[in-house]
Amino acid sequence: MNQDIRHIITSALLLALFGIAGAGIVALVFANTEERIEANIRAQLLSSLNEIMPADRYDNDIINDTLEIWNAELTPGTATTIYRARKNGQPVAAIFTITATGGYSGPIRLLVGINYDGRLAGVRVVEHHETPGLGDAIDAQKSNWILGFEGKSLENPLPENWKVKRDGGDFDQFTGATITPRAVVKAVKNTLLYFSRNRDSIFETLKPEGVIDNE
Repeated sequence: MNQDIRHIITSALLLALFGIAGAGIVALVFANTEERIEANIRAQLLSSLNEIMPADRYDNDIINDTLEIWNAELTPGTATTIYRARKNGQPVAAIFTITATGGYSGPIRLLVGINYDGRLAGVRVVEHHETPGLGDAIDAQKSNWILGFEGKSLENPLPENWKVKRDGGDFDQFTGATITPRAVVKAVKNTLLYFSRNRDSIFETLKPEGVIDNE
């Protein structure tokens, strides 16, 4: 084997070794980064859930104690995830991830927490595209309007009064913006109605086969 061929083979082997080492480093970095990303997502989700359901109210792994349902009135076109809070094995509350349709600038993603007794634990906006200075008052960082749902139920107010005041209901609208709060009030009411019809099956210890049927 002449010197030129030996040099080519040596170079190729070195390149292959560098390639293998580089791929290993990239894979290691990706694995570590992926774990951190997943941990950050989990921490952010838990923080959002704990705004509605303080950690001292439950003792289960709320992020993994979930149920998925299909109901067009709650989340059109996709599944609704329900996070179930329990303490000492007993049901405490359910937190729904829903989408309010009919917003001024598109769908509004919400977390709706409902205590086992049917009263709202709280409501928070997760994502929206409503007009700054008008519809964005649904955001807890912009106003305290969304905090007014806490403690409400289908008995307070009665179902027929789950509307904004402009429509003859009990809930305030915003100055110059009625469409956005109207959509949120309707979505929260629909969630309460679903919960009242399905409470027992929602809190089953073992998840049922498939999903809960639409009602």
